Amino acid sequence: MRIPRPVLGSPFHLLVLLCSFALCGYAGVRLLDGDWLLIALWFVGAAVLHDLVLVPLYGVADRALIKGAGRWVNHVRVPAALSGLLLLVWFPLITGRVSERYARVTALSADGYAARWLLVTAALFGGSALLYVVRARRARRRRRPRPSASG
Repeated sequence: MRIPRPVLGSPFHLLVLLCSFALCGYAGVRLLDGDWLLIALWFVGAAVLHDLVLVPLYGVADRALIKGAGRWVNHVRVPAALSGLLLLVWFPLITGRVSERYARVTALSADGYAARWLLVTAALFGGSALLYVVRARRARRRRRPRPSASG
């Protein structure tokens, strides 16, 4: 019986991996520099909320989408996932729930994030719809019987 060796990759791969771990460690130390108890509680709460509430909701929504959408399910699923990810990352700015600390530190206003997020979401769904139309036309052309040359 042969024991499998772990896949370590090239030296460059290892270097990039070590650098990313170092960057994550630095970010974690900087993040927990302030009120570490509140931040740790927020992370645990977010993980529990995600795993116990949101994942089952994702599953139910995906099943309904598969039943209702049929062949074009991925043309809805992908832009919805990307839009949701953008909403998750930029939620405080999109909703305007930004503390005065954010404005002081960045010297930026949160105005316009909601409109930009809506525009990006519309562009994602519009591009996906356009891609679906192009693919459907190509598929229709391939299915058409070609007239024979002999007549």
